Amino acid sequence: MNRIAEVRRDTLETQIRVRVDLDGSGAAQLATGIGFFDHMLDQIARHGLIDLDIEARGDLHIDGHHTVEDVGITLGQAVAQAAGSKAGITRYGHAYVPLDEALSRVVVDFSGRPGLHMHVPFKAGMIGGFDTQLAFEFFQGFSNHALVTLHIDNLKGDNAHHQCETVFKAFARALRMALAPDPRAAGTIPSTKGTL
Repeated sequence: MNRIAEVRRDTLETQIRVRVDLDGSGAAQLATGIGFFDHMLDQIARHGLIDLDIEARGDLHIDGHHTVEDVGITLGQAVAQAAGSKAGITRYGHAYVPLDEALSRVVVDFSGRPGLHMHVPFKAGMIGGFDTQLAFEFFQGFSNHALVTLHIDNLKGDNAHHQCETVFKAFARALRMALAPDPRAAGTIPSTKGTL
């Protein structure tokens, strides 16, 4: 089964193209204009084993908000498209990821019901040119458009770069687990409702 999708989003604020292969090797081509954000998206590709190609042009002369949020929206749409009916997937995924003093936990459910519950007390407002408030906007856009329930908690951390990186790595590993085929449920929808 080919779990590949490409989505474009064009607004007066941003022009975005996202291509995903959920069964990739972790290859990434990233150009959002925000260096640290590209670094975080690379974590999703590498640790989620998702091939990710993202081009984004946004109104960075204002700030990074629209670009980061709209990449989250477009990536969510692409993942939802690539996952299709979700027949045969594991559905749930979770991961704990450390980086030095920081530790984060992410739990995801491809439930068809969007919801973000995020507690990340960042120790700094900016990481390079990335406003740490935009991490929430990215995951909100993703959860709303991938139709997933997402719980994100940074359990420990003194360095904002480490906090953010553990969140994105844990998100990647949780996605990888949830999207993996479940060999005992091949071809079936993992829900008593028969649909997700």
